Amino acid sequence: MLSKRLFDTVDEFDTFPAFVSTLSFDSTPVKTDNLTCVMTSTNIKRSLFTDDDEDSGLGMDDQVNFISSLQKSTKRQRADDDNSRCSKRTKVCSDIKAVVTKLEENDDFIADGSRLHTLPTITGKHSDLKSITPQTLADVVNGDYDDVISDYKIIDCRYPYEFEGGHIRRAENIYLHETILHLLQEPTKDKQIVIFHCEFSSERGPKMLRFLRSKDRELNKENYPSLNFPEIYLLDNGYKALFNEQPELCDPVSYRPMLHSDHSEDLRHFRVKSKSWTAGEKRKYARKAMRF
Repeated sequence: MLSKRLFDTVDEFDTFPAFVSTLSFDSTPVKTDNLTCVMTSTNIKRSLFTDDDEDSGLGMDDQVNFISSLQKSTKRQRADDDNSRCSKRTKVCSDIKAVVTKLEENDDFIADGSRLHTLPTITGKHSDLKSITPQTLADVVNGDYDDVISDYKIIDCRYPYEFEGGHIRRAENIYLHETILHLLQEPTKDKQIVIFHCEFSSERGPKMLRFLRSKDRELNKENYPSLNFPEIYLLDNGYKALFNEQPELCDPVSYRPMLHSDHSEDLRHFRVKSKSWTAGEKRKYARKAMRF
């Protein structure tokens, strides 16, 4: 027997007499108020899906086929999307591998693999760094490379009392690691170079250069091998060598060594200041490692 609840949500049946609800699927036609109802399975289908039959022209079989086709189409689309994403990831991995291979095979490329180094380099004390001579730096300051570089920075990693006692023109005094982090937030230019040095370019300058490269890689890890500063150099033998060869580039024309007898207190102060920041960074990274 067909329950009357079958028609509770179909407005056109709300005015039917109560006895219609007792009809079976194989009932003969019943006449009531000029309305003839033949309750067959086919009629039930057509009544329940009137809107779909009239608007879309689809019967039940057609609807089933349509839904099945739609589901298959959706699955194919998802598969295509997954394949597309996999293809993109494969391309990215392939591109990264190509860059790494290029950098390994030819260290004349700058760190993002986009072009060759602009300045001539020499084999210095640090084989992992690109070193330049005092004469090359003098050529940069004098404008001999203005046609191939857009800008340059000279980072003097000595302590402030050394810097004040004589430094290269246009040099910036950066002896704290935290200041390097601020440098990485500054706008950069294409074909911009950075040159690091300290008194002898044996410890402070190389350490700061490596710190910049490390933080630059970290900052751009999602866009490898892109870097804010892909072309960086170390001044071979530091400020002392340049002062001996090109004193006219210094302001003032003077050289104050780190171990100057008049600045022993300053030395202790700045050493503690720089080491305390480094120790704080090590503790912070240790806490992160413990959390993860």
